[in-house]
Amino acid sequence: MTVGGAAPELDRRGVGLGIAAHLAWGLFPAFWPLLDPAGPVEVLAHRIVWTMVLMAGVLTLLRGWGALRALSGRGWLTVAAAAAFITVNWGVFIYGVSIERVVDIALGYYMSPLVSVLLGVLVLRERPDRAQVVALGIAALAVVVISVGSGSPPWLGLALAASFGVYGLLKKKVALPATASLTGEGLVVGPVALAFVLFLQATGQGTFTSLGGFHVAMMVLAGPVTALPLLLYGAAARLIPLTTLGTLMYLTPTMQFLWGVLVNGEAMPVSRWVGFGLVWIALAIFTVDLVRATRVRPERELVPTPEPGTR
Repeated sequence: MTVGGAAPELDRRGVGLGIAAHLAWGLFPAFWPLLDPAGPVEVLAHRIVWTMVLMAGVLTLLRGWGALRALSGRGWLTVAAAAAFITVNWGVFIYGVSIERVVDIALGYYMSPLVSVLLGVLVLRERPDRAQVVALGIAALAVVVISVGSGSPPWLGLALAASFGVYGLLKKKVALPATASLTGEGLVVGPVALAFVLFLQATGQGTFTSLGGFHVAMMVLAGPVTALPLLLYGAAARLIPLTTLGTLMYLTPTMQFLWGVLVNGEAMPVSRWVGFGLVWIALAIFTVDLVRATRVRPERELVPTPEPGTR
């Protein structure tokens, strides 16, 4: 509650939960190589299967199945479409880590908020304000600079940003709690992923049971590693304002960027530094605009981006 016009004090527990969620997502590039020598598609299938199993258990404990049972046929179609796009997003992410293109992954998630604004304009016919137009223009220039410098567009980063942006757009169409939403998406793609895992095992192409207990444990951990940050983020979202969550969001791609440059030693020619610099400027403009909008409009009128824990 505000007293005498003063801003309310931030909930430290909420901030801590938000930071913990984003730190976990930022460390994702360190986790997926632990599943080697499983290929990206096998890793993706196990991630989907074990996330589905875990979230089904969580939803049972929370007694949240009623939300899915009440979902209409049209709602399930939207959930299925969202599941398809998040599957693409997860797959591109895992593939990017496997070929040590973590800097491109970071670029994609830096650009995600701006892509969400662009989709709002193109699909929802929203009218962007001047700051958002400037931010989008600078981001577009960044893509051009990086493309010219490398000889091709940053397809991996663009695919991540686009798939996550469309996923967020679809999530806004269905009012489901985060746990029910992720469980529903798992129920859509989980059976396909499970069938693929069983096929790999039956034909001797799978690695799940052939490399010892550590490998089995790492594959199963793909579920909790995916779900835990989402649950932390969901708890944080109930305790702190949207603008605070939006600011914390940049922790994840920053950690990924540092991992790619400092740990993987990925190349950063001048053109890429300039391109990333332009993206950072665009995000600074976007964030300042979001803070100003929050001061004018109540928090409830501002729609947050989807939980990045779905990455």
